[in-house]
Amino acid sequence: MSERSENKSEVARLLQQIEQECSAARLGLHGYAVTARHKFITARMERMGACHEALIDLVGKEEAARMVVEVMEKEIR
Repeated sequence: MSERSENKSEVARLLQQIEQECSAARLGLHGYAVTARHKFITARMERMGACHEALIDLVGKEEAARMVVEVMEKEIR
């Protein structure tokens, strides 16, 4: 597998992880669970941040920001 293919796979994996973390945070905020809501959401946001940092290394700052916003907008709808 070429480096470019590996990068695409890693980008896809990171975007999927961001989507899952965003979804979990949203459910933590609006779902039925009441206990430890703040810690739960904070942990999810921190993991999203780590994925975003990894994306920056792969695609650059502006493209990573665009991708994260796109995932988050999709999750909000």
